[in-house]
Amino acid sequence: MLTGHFDLSSTPRKDFLQATIPVAKRWTIHQLTVSEQSEGLRLDQFLAAEIPDLSRGRAKKIIDLGGVHRSGRRTRSCSSAIRRGESIDVYLDHLSLDPFRFQTSDILYQDKYLIVLNKPAGIDTQPTHARYKGTIYEALQVYLQDPQRPQQKPELGMVQRLDRGTSGLMVFSTHPRSHRGLSRLFMEHRVEKRYLALVDGRPPHDTGEIRSLLARSRQQNRVRSVQRGGKEAITRYRVTQHFVGASLVSIELLTGRSHQIRAHMSELGCPLLGDSRYDGPTTAGGIDLARPLLHAAELSFVHPVTADGLTFSLPMPDDMAGLIRIL
Repeated sequence: MLTGHFDLSSTPRKDFLQATIPVAKRWTIHQLTVSEQSEGLRLDQFLAAEIPDLSRGRAKKIIDLGGVHRSGRRTRSCSSAIRRGESIDVYLDHLSLDPFRFQTSDILYQDKYLIVLNKPAGIDTQPTHARYKGTIYEALQVYLQDPQRPQQKPELGMVQRLDRGTSGLMVFSTHPRSHRGLSRLFMEHRVEKRYLALVDGRPPHDTGEIRSLLARSRQQNRVRSVQRGGKEAITRYRVTQHFVGASLVSIELLTGRSHQIRAHMSELGCPLLGDSRYDGPTTAGGIDLARPLLHAAELSFVHPVTADGLTFSLPMPDDMAGLIRIL
């Protein structure tokens, strides 16, 4: 029984740390309608003419990433002619227009059935309205592509998601024989997941377990604990280091709800450093924080096909380790 059971239902330089992770501004959405005068223009020409400070070159990159939707459908063709009355939506996430690509050093394990990788912070796990190309899912498809069969897309099963700002371990299934088995492991909570988080202040106990029902509040665009109607969420934590105004916490997820760690630690009174959505401070030790400081550090499970026990671990990324040295 862990101490402190909470039932919520009832010296790197500053510029180095800031440059480590891309800082995302709020999205910008341009909703355009093609006029009679613009009919027949190329899509990239039209966007450059209609959106202030958008060059044709940048328009091409945004289209290629997948940030432009014609009549509600994503398009990645720059040269297609637009039609009068057509609705064109442009989604900008203000991140790099150069798509992320995996290097061999990012891959921790790969066999015929699974691949385990190190996700960098600042990269979306799955496609968004603003981009398809350069997400973890798409970049992994590119990495796994057989050059001898360029038309055949790799088999890829995504059974877990990490928020854009979270770094660390992820596993994907890469073969039909492993898709269902890996999904079952996650559904039945037979995967051990441990995270490292830098949080504001100090939790009321050095070890604890948080249980609640979590539900999404669309009005606030965040999840929160509710009396009824949410999904059960269980978080265990252990404080490993104390600093002035902050703590390093090791966290074990017994369930895998969206924003679970961020919501539970915030409701405990110790939001993640850098997590402004959940009331966390955006500076610490004189450093501007570019993301919620959360890292998926350990992952353990039984191989769904071979039944081998697999355990993986990753050290903290530079931005977290650097801030700890400052603190």
